[in-house]
Amino acid sequence: MKATLPTPHLWSFPSPTSFSFKLSFAFPETRRKSLRISSTPKGTPSPSLAYVPLRVSANSQVASAPAVNLTAIPTEMKAWVYGEYGGVDVLMLDEKVSVPEVKEDEVLIKVAAAALNPVDAKRRQGKFKATDSPLPTVPGYDVAGVVVKVGSQVKELKEGDEVYGNINEKALEGPRQFGSLAQYTAVEEKLLALKPKNLDFAQAAGLPLAIETAYEGLERTGFSYGKSILVLNGAGGVGSLAIQLAKQVFGASKVAATSSTGKLELLKSLGADLAIDYTKENFEDLPEKFDVVFDAIGQCDRAVKAVKEGGNVVALTGAVTPPGFRFVVTSKGEVLKQLNPYLESGKVKPVVDPRGPFPFTQVDKAFSYIETNRATGKVVVHPIP
Repeated sequence: MKATLPTPHLWSFPSPTSFSFKLSFAFPETRRKSLRISSTPKGTPSPSLAYVPLRVSANSQVASAPAVNLTAIPTEMKAWVYGEYGGVDVLMLDEKVSVPEVKEDEVLIKVAAAALNPVDAKRRQGKFKATDSPLPTVPGYDVAGVVVKVGSQVKELKEGDEVYGNINEKALEGPRQFGSLAQYTAVEEKLLALKPKNLDFAQAAGLPLAIETAYEGLERTGFSYGKSILVLNGAGGVGSLAIQLAKQVFGASKVAATSSTGKLELLKSLGADLAIDYTKENFEDLPEKFDVVFDAIGQCDRAVKAVKEGGNVVALTGAVTPPGFRFVVTSKGEVLKQLNPYLESGKVKPVVDPRGPFPFTQVDKAFSYIETNRATGKVVVHPIP
């Protein structure tokens, strides 16, 4: 690592069906609402920064668990909500949202940290409102926190367990109205895993959706030991994990990745054998071609020119050019459990954007930042009091 690089948070470690709740919006008087949400079929919706690069740092300190009185679950809590689709300005912090009820197969989590993903912004903008759950919405997919209540059919988790996960099994198909950007959230047990012991809540919260997307994308391409891969946007939330999983879990023979000039050293620290500066060269013009191209930026038309004949291109966003394909990730706690040993050994590391973690009172600013498309790794919200 060059001594001239500033400070990021790439964490490195030593080896070692019915619920209801009430949203009372803190809108101006002319827009004030008191709405009751239930898991009924979809209804009609309500009316509607400059970049700081990362440095690699060793850190074995783990934040202690938040103090949680397991018997004193309040009836109301703070949560970020929006009652109409739109820009960041539709987000409001409401201090009197009812704590959600827990179904038989769910647990209630006292949220310690959450993270934002591009899908959070697209959902708020109404990009997939045809398949979204009814408004109003408490946003948030990624969560890390402490179990404070368990449903009658929960088999493994218990009160006091520190967990993390992506709370929406299907990202675009009826995601929960009640997300993770709140003091409490209810989640199906099957979507969660115990938090890796060496990670604090902020680090863990940044992993679930991104690491599940990276893992499922690699699986869907048929990636396996000895193959080569090119990751586009290798410094992003998914890309930074795709590099590490390809190398450490799948056994890639060669990993190449693209980024801007200031992030090339980060790519190398994550395991990239070839770090490509997209501001200076076109990756599709390289003489070398790859078994798989993982497009995490939306350049599938160029990605297909960098793949070997018979190879695969997975595109997470943007238009898809054959033979490229797209998929929508399925949240699975079992995937997190499978990857926990790699996280606990330090072979796979979370990358948290240095502008964060954002405090809970600044979720709107966190949204504004992630929508610049300049984030490095994950945009995390922590602490959530």
